[in-house]
Amino acid sequence: MHDNHLSRHAQQVLTVTQGKAHLQGPGSDPSIARSWLRCLEDYHLDPALSIAPTVLEHGRVLESRERLQQVLHIAGNEMTSLHQQLSGAGHAVLLTDARGVILNCVTAPAERQIFERAGLWLGADWSEACEGTNGIGTCLVERQSLTIHQDEHFRGRHTGLTCSASPVFDPHGELLAVLDVSSARRDVSRQSQFHTMALVNLSAKMIESCYFLRCFDNQWLLRFHLQAESVGFFSEGLLAFDGEGRICAVNQSALNLLGHIRGGLLGKPVEAFFDCSLDELLGRASINAEASWPLRTRDGRKLFAVLRGEARRPLSIPMVPAPKVASAPRLSGICLDDVTLQADFRKALRVYERDVPLLINGETGSGKEAFAKAVHHASQRAENAFVALNCAAIPESLIESELFGYRGGSFTGARKEGMRGKLQQADGGTLFLDEIGDMPLALQTRLLRVLEDRQVVPIGGEPEAVNVRIISATHRNLLDRVQDGSFREDLYYRLNGLEVALPALRDRSDKSQLLDFLLAEEAGAETVLIDGPAREALLGFAWPGNVRQLRNVLRTLAALCEDGQIGLEDLPAMIRSARPAVAQAIDVPSEHPLEDAERLALLSTLEQTRWHMTHTAEQLGVSRNTLYRKLRKHGIAR
Repeated sequence: MHDNHLSRHAQQVLTVTQGKAHLQGPGSDPSIARSWLRCLEDYHLDPALSIAPTVLEHGRVLESRERLQQVLHIAGNEMTSLHQQLSGAGHAVLLTDARGVILNCVTAPAERQIFERAGLWLGADWSEACEGTNGIGTCLVERQSLTIHQDEHFRGRHTGLTCSASPVFDPHGELLAVLDVSSARRDVSRQSQFHTMALVNLSAKMIESCYFLRCFDNQWLLRFHLQAESVGFFSEGLLAFDGEGRICAVNQSALNLLGHIRGGLLGKPVEAFFDCSLDELLGRASINAEASWPLRTRDGRKLFAVLRGEARRPLSIPMVPAPKVASAPRLSGICLDDVTLQADFRKALRVYERDVPLLINGETGSGKEAFAKAVHHASQRAENAFVALNCAAIPESLIESELFGYRGGSFTGARKEGMRGKLQQADGGTLFLDEIGDMPLALQTRLLRVLEDRQVVPIGGEPEAVNVRIISATHRNLLDRVQDGSFREDLYYRLNGLEVALPALRDRSDKSQLLDFLLAEEAGAETVLIDGPAREALLGFAWPGNVRQLRNVLRTLAALCEDGQIGLEDLPAMIRSARPAVAQAIDVPSEHPLEDAERLALLSTLEQTRWHMTHTAEQLGVSRNTLYRKLRKHGIAR
């Protein structure tokens, strides 16, 4: 049966590429037909050949990951958020380099083998030249967003996949990476991918913009748009220039807004394109640019802009140094209005300054990395590196090289000059080990030796002294891991100088302040308000994904908000539907308290599992049939 399918698909490909009429089916799309023709004539591929994708050697994958280290760090949270937004089984979120090699994958652990059987391995080469027409490879060739649905793939072995991919460009217009969502479900229609494609596009643009901002962190950065409320959104124009006013880089939105090609702007003075002098422009600058102001182009078009940078003062005004005043540490990127969190932060900072390791415990998405960064930036090591490593996100085969580095030529595919590991990169600063409970047992022994000897030994290299402070984090119970033998007891006590338990979002006393804080960050320069009923629903929701989920919802709401007001009808259906049901179960007296308690337990568990019926049944300890029977009994429907 499988061979027959491959033969039929191969015949369909040949029919289309031979120029025969094909008014229906995948060959009716000209872009698919062009790609199929490339696969046959340029790459000499066989659509019926069923072979596994090419996978790069260990060293080559490490080299590729190191080249895109900043992009991988930026994309990590965005990929996790995107996977949560898809809110259903059967999706893998992938990031590749500009050659089509998979460097990161986010999917449900239970589904990892499904996608690996489909060839979506870390290090697998999904370029069009290797795998034929597919979301990643064809996106690289076309340099635009696209969806390749099942039979539109060139190789017959890939026709069970549906892939939506979007390119990520660097500040100079070069292709940097591809963000892709792949599904192995057969019931995925092409129409259903419109929503997925929109989310992939939005996430790719977010990664692109964040990378641009990070690349030019020490340059003047002009952000502009036709509408004042759109400054700060992913569609804004970004233009970086140096101290002499020469343009260093622009994104595609800036080119579109100014009506120029990239070569016509780079190296030119910024005042050649805007109707103001450089001094006037720099006088508008602000370190934390928020409020936009009108800015006209030389051809008279009106834009709205903000300029990030330190405002330049007239030289005639003498600068008197301000007296040094002791102040509380400035915390950026985190809200700590919860009294217990404030106390924990103060304790954490005190012990960190004494070189005592911190262990942060909390549910997934509760803000463990943000807390660790806040400690680092409030400490005396703030000017030095903060390096993060997610022990659960990196495959076991790569984590040793990522953590300890390697000497050139130490294994097949290793670079001649070798690679510095995370421990060396964090020398003088902080190494944040996220999900430390998932670190392989063999590496735990090596890490313990580093903590005791203050030396790191790269693979194939000699010992090197390191001065690094460790902050670890986990959502697991490490003592349980110690009991079952999967975590070293001596390492647990070495890392646990002070344990900080971060509360879940539903238990925080500063939910209201956190809501405003996150909304302000996501809205940027725009003023966005939440009306009473919407605020009540957001604050009353259980938030199983914690702060990460709340931030993701607010980002979407801010992006879609057109009149500066978020109402109850704008909220996701999951939040709207949960609010009245739970409120009724809690607030309205009933003659059947046991049934009400059961109904509330069902609703609460459904919210926590995002209405995933199998997970809900497992958490409640009942069969799926029993779960469906109880849902009908209580009249609960999504």
